[in-house]
Amino acid sequence: MSAHTNARFAAEVYGQRLERAVELMRAAHLDALLITPGPDLRYLIGSAAESFERLTCLVIAADGSPPAVVIPKLELAALEDSAARELGLRILDWVDGVDPYQLVRSILHAGSRIAVADAMPALHLIPLAESTTGLPASATPVLRQSRMIKDEAEIEALRRAGAAIDQVHARMGEFLEAGRTEAEVGADISAAIIEEGHTEAAFVIVGSGPHGADPHHEVSGRVIEHGDVVVIDIGGPVEPGYYSDSTRTYVLGTPSPVIVERMSVLEAAQAAAVAAVRPGVTAESIDAAARSVLADAGLGDAFIHRTGHGIGLSVHEEPYIVAGNDLVLEPGMAFSIEPGIYFRGEWGARIEDIVVVTDNGVESMNNRPHGLTVL
Repeated sequence: MSAHTNARFAAEVYGQRLERAVELMRAAHLDALLITPGPDLRYLIGSAAESFERLTCLVIAADGSPPAVVIPKLELAALEDSAARELGLRILDWVDGVDPYQLVRSILHAGSRIAVADAMPALHLIPLAESTTGLPASATPVLRQSRMIKDEAEIEALRRAGAAIDQVHARMGEFLEAGRTEAEVGADISAAIIEEGHTEAAFVIVGSGPHGADPHHEVSGRVIEHGDVVVIDIGGPVEPGYYSDSTRTYVLGTPSPVIVERMSVLEAAQAAAVAAVRPGVTAESIDAAARSVLADAGLGDAFIHRTGHGIGLSVHEEPYIVAGNDLVLEPGMAFSIEPGIYFRGEWGARIEDIVVVTDNGVESMNNRPHGLTVL
């Protein structure tokens, strides 16, 4: 994705996020956050700059001094579509021959306790650690709460992403036909994802027949046959970088009674999990809601992954909807609900919506029919 096509929120939104980051940093007894290109940088200042061998780094200090961006002069255009200048950030540009890690060090106080973005490449992490005070901490515990709780602008972006991917699923009859390969179908779906408003097709899974039993199968040269059950899991970002992710299961021709029965149970499991979402319950309770329906029908062993993952500026982020996660859900949290059943060597199925916790319950970002769609 180009760094120059980043539609962004108002600078006020990013200003509030930076202020919140300082508050959380102080609470964690840290002196500075070092954020290189990736989801955290986009979240904090709206920059979709990419990571290269030359260092770009946002430095946020807990002492309240204006945040600074250390950036190669030749990459300054990457900040044009961010809120950097409107936010009054200090821009410390550098040219080849200058040590950018020492530039970062010059901003920090001696002995500063720092945390870095998880997306920071080792080629930057190591010299930064050597030029500061040793191995830094992870910024994830500092930023996770902010990124998990989506504001209204973020939720609206997720709504647009959900509506866009729904439109692609609505067109599946154009692409999914017996006699075509998974790769051919996937190429058409990728084009449709962009046509319907995404900036790219981030992932396309076309799992036909036995390939549907592999949750992370992508596409292959397998020719789709009449009678196949086909799992279609697709998504991508809409500006300003928020992702869609939706799975539906299709069948080419009349399904067998066994397939119909098992799909009905899966549909009930997914619906039960969605219905269980509300503030005050735990993430693991949503997983249990889906899992119990499948287990009661004798299909518990066919459900081999967690029920969901958070979504936003990353396809997978917190909160994770999985057994053992006692995180209490709060309004604004966004995540997938995607139970599946998989029968190795035969077929598989999955149903996935993105949902957002509301003050009183749940809102789904996806609204296509959930049951087995016959094409």
